[in-house]
Formats: sequence, structure tokens, C-alpha cells
Amino acid sequence: ITNPITIVDIICFLRLNRKDDPTRELDEETIYQALAEEWGIEYKKVDPLKLDLKLVTTMIPRSFAMKHLVLPTGVKDGWLTVATPNPHNLEVMDDISRVTQLKVRPVVSSKSDIIKLIDEFYGFRRSIVAADQQFSGPGIDLGNLEQYMRLRKAKDLPSDDRHIVNAVDHLFNYAFDQRASDIHIEPKRNITSVRLRIDGILHPIYELPKSLHGALISRIKNLSRLDMTEKRRPQDGRIKIDRGQGLEAEIRVSTVPTAFGEKAVLRILDPDILFRDISQLGMTSLDQVRYQQFISLPYGLVLVCGPTGSGKSTTLYSTLRYLCTTERNITTVEDPIEMVYEDFNQIAVQPAVGITFGSILRNILRQDPDIIMIGEMRDLETAQNAIQASLTGHLVLSTLHTKDAPLSINRLVDLGVPRFLIHSNLIGVLAQRLLRKICPYCTETFEMSSEELMAMGIETGKEGMIELTRGRGCVRCRGTGYLGRFGIFEVLPVTETIKDLIAEEGNADMIRQTACKEDMVTLRENAIKKMLNGDTTYQEVVKVTWGQI
Repeated sequence: ITNPITIVDIICFLRLNRKDDPTRELDEETIYQALAEEWGIEYKKVDPLKLDLKLVTTMIPRSFAMKHLVLPTGVKDGWLTVATPNPHNLEVMDDISRVTQLKVRPVVSSKSDIIKLIDEFYGFRRSIVAADQQFSGPGIDLGNLEQYMRLRKAKDLPSDDRHIVNAVDHLFNYAFDQRASDIHIEPKRNITSVRLRIDGILHPIYELPKSLHGALISRIKNLSRLDMTEKRRPQDGRIKIDRGQGLEAEIRVSTVPTAFGEKAVLRILDPDILFRDISQLGMTSLDQVRYQQFISLPYGLVLVCGPTGSGKSTTLYSTLRYLCTTERNITTVEDPIEMVYEDFNQIAVQPAVGITFGSILRNILRQDPDIIMIGEMRDLETAQNAIQASLTGHLVLSTLHTKDAPLSINRLVDLGVPRFLIHSNLIGVLAQRLLRKICPYCTETFEMSSEELMAMGIETGKEGMIELTRGRGCVRCRGTGYLGRFGIFEVLPVTETIKDLIAEEGNADMIRQTACKEDMVTLRENAIKKMLNGDTTYQEVVKVTWGQI
């Protein structure tokens, strides 16, 4: 058989159109999938999160892997699975079998995927091995409480070593490629664990030698301008990353001492996500119109509610960007500043020097602001000063940690804010959550009875069998059936009727019932609509809107 790699390269160069869709060009992956089907060999899009770094890089040398475009992906029952764009190169397969003493099962993967994975995995492995050789040996990490009493002095690890620099750079690029929101670097007793949070779920990716932990943390501290000698106290910093091709990202760094050493969590802040257009947030047309009415008023208080990780920061930044003009002075108070944006006057909370949410508001009012964003209403002082600002002709945006919109009013009362001030200043409340989206590459339909859904608290308004959608699980979604997330919202306008209930000490249930009569759509109702539209699953609806009506 003629080398298929050459044939595919020629077809891709010619940029031929697909027969089933003339508007789309044939891409490399589609061609290899068709060839795999023709050959009767499994096509496998390799998931880098499922690969064992040590297995991949120790089975065969890098030079051999790159020359023949082969990548070991796993061993099971004496069989070594090898991904390659040319599974018919039997001589190469025999060589691999002879060297590894395993039977070889070839699967088809695209040339570009194989080259990229060989570069990433072998390069990272080379950096890790070289760094391990440099830093392993007798020494002590003072942050490790198990060793603290036994050993006397620490071994200083240089953070500018090229191997560690390469390893950290690889980790950042890998996290960007996998759409990760957080990187967790966690010291264990004998290893360092690295995990990525993708679509709200943590995935383990690497187990690194413990001897590298101090150097990794020092490199990250150096990049984020933290004190590399301070290992006993938590520290916070940030890194600005140039990803090339005009792309930038910021990484917020947090380190804390744990029993086995310092743990670092790196939050990846993508400006393309944080500064979305309001129309891209995922609100229904009615909710978007109502929300834009809130934020278009010259003064008053607007609250955005939800638990940590529900997308509140994205909504607030998108709102501020929507409102930002040369005619407005916008000031924010944040803990910490999520994303630096030059058109806002952003102030970071620093309790050590007396800058808190509550205290700084008095100073901000002397800065002639039009719009004030307060990162979170944590206490009575902050709430009172925020309402005072809205009383004196400013639009104030802030967040609260409540389950839904009506409960935010109770939360303000619990903080000690008088009801008459809430009645006269609160414009509206937006509550939100993030739901995982069904993977479009492995979607399938199935039926479920309305009674089964009702038993889980999901009222669809339909009877009999209902057609729903789910993801089977594939390489693109890492077997989860989900790929990406989207927002669901609950918008509560504070109408005259709602104001009367607030003044009359109406509880959250009464406010919710009245708001629903005035066409408020609850979080659960919006989630159910998304489920019936095939955007998410009933499991996500139950999990994310648990305890909602």
C-alpha cells in the first residue's frame, strides 16, 4: 500500500471540498477517519489527559517515534496500542514489538495529532528527567510538615533552570489547549500531583517526582512576583501570558502551605470569556431585555447572585464593558482583581493597609464615579455603603452568595440592611448557574417517562414518553458526554408589587410566587428548557438546580 501519509498531505494541500457538504473543505482528521474505516482499523483521536507520560516516553525513543510517527498510548493484557497515521508499516510494528516484548495493536490517528503529542510529551519528559537529576538527592522542603522535625535545613532550589522553565511553559500551554480554568499543583508524600479543572471537573494529568516540587513552585512564584523565600504564609499574585498570534491570558496565582509542602492553584483568566458581549451570556431574550433595563438606569443597586464558580465575574465584567463609554467613570473594588482592564479604575482589597470593601467606598464617592462595582457584599458596612452610594446618584453593581434571586433580599435583611432602604434602592437581581453542555460529537437521543422525571423534581409540562439528549462519551469530551458550559439565569425585577412585599416583610417564597406571576422564569425552569432543547441532561438539571423550585 502506498504511504497514506503522503496521499493525505497531497489531498489537504489541494483543499478539496467534501462530497456531503461542498461548502466545507476535507480536513486531515476526516480523511484519516475514512481511511481507517476502509482499512477496518479503529480510528482513535488520542486524549492527552488519558495518556501515561512515563509509558509514552519510555516505551520507544523519541527519534524513532518522530521518524516513523508512532505513539504508544496504553498497555492491556500484553497488547501495546500504538497510534499512527500509517498502520501498514509492518516492519516498524515488528520493531516495536521486539523492543517492548509486547504484541502491538495499531490504531489510526492523524499525522498532526501524533507530531504534536510527540513534541509535547517527549519534550516535557526530557525537562522533568533533567530537572529531577539536578534536584534529587538529600535535602529538605521546610514546607513539608512530615520532615520538618527530622531534618534541619532546606535545600534552595533555583527557579531559573531551563528544564523547570520548559516544564512550566509546557504546563501553561497544555492547560490553554485543554480549555482548563484552573491548574492545581499539589504536594503529596512522595510525588507532586498536577490536575486541571475542565468544565468544572478536576482531571489528574501528571504525577511528577517530589524532588521537583520546590523548583516548580519557585518558578511560578518568580513569574507572579511573589516572595520565593516565604513558605509558611499564603500568597497571591498574577502572571500575564503572551500566547502568541495576538492572544493573551492572565493567570491568578494562589499558594498555601499544606502538610506536604506548598500547594499552588492557578486560575486562568481568558479575556475573550470574561469580556463577552451581553448577548453571548446565554440569557433568554426576555431576561436580557429586563437585565439591560436594570443597568441602563442612572442610579440604584443591581445584584448578581450565585455560588462560587457560577460565572458571576463574567457577567459583571461583560456588564461593565457594555456600560463603558468615555462619558462614564467606572470604579471597581475587587478581592482580588480578576482581570485588569484599563478602561476601569480597579481597586484591590488589601486589609493589611486598611482597604476593605466597606471602608474604600467612602473614598470612591469622592472620586466622582458614575458606576461602582463591588466584588462582594460580605458585611453590613459594605452593604450600607453600597446602598448609600446608590442613594446619592450612582449605579452600584455587586454580588451575593445566595441560591436564587428572591433569597438575595433575605440575605440583605440578614446582613442588617433596613427593609425601607432595600425597598427604595434595589432595582433588580440576577441569579445564575453554569450547566455542562452535551458534547456535539457523541450526542444521542433516548426516551424517558414524565413520571420518572417528575420523581426527580423535573416538571416538563408534558405527559408520556419524552425524548431527551445525552452524550455517549468520546475522546473529544474525555468520555464525560459533556463539552463546554453555558449559563442559565433568573432575572427578578423589583416591581412595585415586589417593593410592597419587601416593605411588608414578605419572605422569599412570597416574593418568588409573586415574581413568577409577573413572568419571572426560575433557574430550574430555564434549565428544564435547555434540557428539552437538547443542550444539557436531566442529571445536570438535578445537580445544578438542586433545592430550586
